[in-house]
Amino acid sequence: MSLQKIRITGFTDEELLDEIDSAQDFDNQPFYEAMINPDSITWQRSVNYNEEQAPDTSSTSQTYQNTPSETLSFDIVIDCTGIVDPARTDLMEELEVLQDIIYTYDGTIHRPNFVKVQWGKGIIFNGVITSFNTTFSLFRPDGSPLRAKVSLAFSEYISPETLEKLDASESPDVTHLVNVIPGMALPQLCKKVWNDSFYYIQVARYNDLDKFRNLQGVQSLIFPPIIKPA
Repeated sequence: MSLQKIRITGFTDEELLDEIDSAQDFDNQPFYEAMINPDSITWQRSVNYNEEQAPDTSSTSQTYQNTPSETLSFDIVIDCTGIVDPARTDLMEELEVLQDIIYTYDGTIHRPNFVKVQWGKGIIFNGVITSFNTTFSLFRPDGSPLRAKVSLAFSEYISPETLEKLDASESPDVTHLVNVIPGMALPQLCKKVWNDSFYYIQVARYNDLDKFRNLQGVQSLIFPPIIKPA
């Protein structure tokens, strides 16, 4: 099995269906593929509560307030000494391509691009960049940099249309937003979420799908409250 590199793809739409135009002068691809995979990735999830003291008690109880967006952060090293990849020796070009994909303001959509961070089948994260820090650590005699550590942080992005469905009165706490894993059919995803593949027709109808086996091009699905047969 070949080594999978972490990949960051840019999209111009909030549903992550329309990939950006090819990155200029960089293999004509709408994504950036890391030269060296990160040593670690932090995927942070949290829940906020209001602490209230019940009457006639000495302790507080936690009342649910909200669930903040998930965040993903990691460092990548870009090494342009020619040792890692002899074809990629221009550090400033590497940074410019990465910046254009995830950070630069796009006047056509009036914001930076939406992105998908993917590493194999285990990590798929849809979001937007919130932090982009670069530390240079190796230089040529003329002062031009050869190596840099890039620290990236992303915040989960859910489109308003998807949020409306998630917050709808008919969608209580058992609603799930599920990232589609490449190669998995809808019955398999239902099995993964509910340990039962029977409800794939309900999920297909809720998401206006006309297919359930080949989900190519589908980034995420809403799994609504299931209606169990009587």
